Amino acid sequence: MEDRPGRPATMKMNLKDMLPEELEAWVVAQGEKPFRARQLIRWMYQKCVADFSEMTDLSKELRAKMSASAELPSLELITQQHSAQGDTEKFLFRLPDGNAVETVLMHFDEHLGPGRATLCISTQVGCAMGCVFCASGQAGVLRNLRTWEITEQVVQVQRAIMPRGERVANVVYMGIGEPLANYANTLRSLRLLNHAEGLAIGMRHIAVSTSGIVPNILKLAREKFPLRLAISLHAPNDELRTKLVPINQVYPLASLMDACRQYYDLTGRRITFEYVLIRDVNDDAALAHQTGQLLQGIHSLVNIIPLNPVEGYEGQRPSNNRIREFQQIIESYGIKTTVRQEMGTDIDAACGQLRRKATQILSGRTLSASRRAARAS
Repeated sequence: MEDRPGRPATMKMNLKDMLPEELEAWVVAQGEKPFRARQLIRWMYQKCVADFSEMTDLSKELRAKMSASAELPSLELITQQHSAQGDTEKFLFRLPDGNAVETVLMHFDEHLGPGRATLCISTQVGCAMGCVFCASGQAGVLRNLRTWEITEQVVQVQRAIMPRGERVANVVYMGIGEPLANYANTLRSLRLLNHAEGLAIGMRHIAVSTSGIVPNILKLAREKFPLRLAISLHAPNDELRTKLVPINQVYPLASLMDACRQYYDLTGRRITFEYVLIRDVNDDAALAHQTGQLLQGIHSLVNIIPLNPVEGYEGQRPSNNRIREFQQIIESYGIKTTVRQEMGTDIDAACGQLRRKATQILSGRTLSASRRAARAS
């Protein structure tokens, strides 16, 4: 899959697709002092400007020079939804090639404090993992997002909420796509989000979720970032997990658990195991006991996620009593648990739903336009 397509010699340089050291080398190659790179980084990521003309501490001559040789691409906002509770906002962005990705802003005031929000971002157009309860992968994967397309989701949302006195304090790589299937660009985006003169989001405030791509879990472990790793578990045995998470056929639980132990040994960071709870599928007491037994000896947290209804999947949310029973059994093994707070259920909150709905609408418009053109000819 093409991640970073080649750039024709006639095209302008995309400054948002460069790491700080790459940007500094490019600036120097243009005959400018290295500190100009730091100025550019602050304008792009701290002040979230979209045009060189807004960079007022650069001379007019330098701004004109930058504009002639470089570009600052952005994502186009297609639609924005607000939950009735006011705790969730969902953004749908159009990419330069016409595809779309979702980004979700969530407010957890009791945890982060007023004005500090969590942003869930996407790393691919679609997803190849095929998890049966997830809308993101129902149409497969089209391509990886480039580095700047990942980080620009944060920049765009940050720019939108700055006038409200808010800021993105946490970032979770849990949107559309499998981050570790787009490993190189995910890694580059992590470095950009964390850069001290950019968005300066601490690694401890970043979480990366994976369905369990074992080789790349181990590669990420060797980076020794103090970020939070989240594993999409959803079942404690191979037979059931393979039905729910098909990648388990390639990386079964034994290899995944071994990778998790190695990850903890190298990073010292507790691992979160995500468990989407589905009525009469993976929510009975026996499976709760199996989950507790599977995770014993791993420094972990189990995040229980009652199923968010998804069009195209018939699964249902368990009862509150069943959720509590499942949680209590896992905790009886000395494992900490949380039950994810349900947010944004009135705004297509399940990952991929808004994108799929918009894609259907846009496809319908395209078809109508084609029919009109055919009639006109």
